[in-house]
Amino acid sequence: MKLVTVAALILASVSTFGGDQAPAADSPNVAVVKRYYAAINRGDAKAAAAEYADDAKNFGRAVGRQGLEVRIVDILKTFPDWHMEILEIADAGDVVVVRCKVSGTHRGVGTMPMNNMPVGAQPTGKRFEVTHMHWHKLRDGAIVEHYANRDDLGMLRQLGLVPPDPQK
Repeated sequence: MKLVTVAALILASVSTFGGDQAPAADSPNVAVVKRYYAAINRGDAKAAAAEYADDAKNFGRAVGRQGLEVRIVDILKTFPDWHMEILEIADAGDVVVVRCKVSGTHRGVGTMPMNNMPVGAQPTGKRFEVTHMHWHKLRDGAIVEHYANRDDLGMLRQLGLVPPDPQK
């Protein structure tokens, strides 16, 4: 009996993330998050930041919409072709979780300590591709909190900024 319950929960979880079912219409919160990713993918930091509330937090720190825009601008300056492809998206009321494939080519010099990139690292011209998990909390049609788990080490290794994995 317990195995059936666990299996049912797993199947329900998979269908929430996409599974084989026909896609349901996006909730208003999912639409906000998708607009955010679309703006980043077209290199529009202002439009991406516009999806955040004025008092938004990033990793628990109050940075506001302006602070997020500055961070996005720095990422796009460092990686002009930065792209975040949504692989799976889950909506749970005021929370939207995204698993995405992130890629870019290191062509600029970052001025902010983000993604564990060394500030001022000279462009390597190398391309990376890793996965991220992003957690967005929304209120009144805007993102108010953001957290992420990223493969920063994988990105830095692909860019040649840290030694390769000794086990490979």
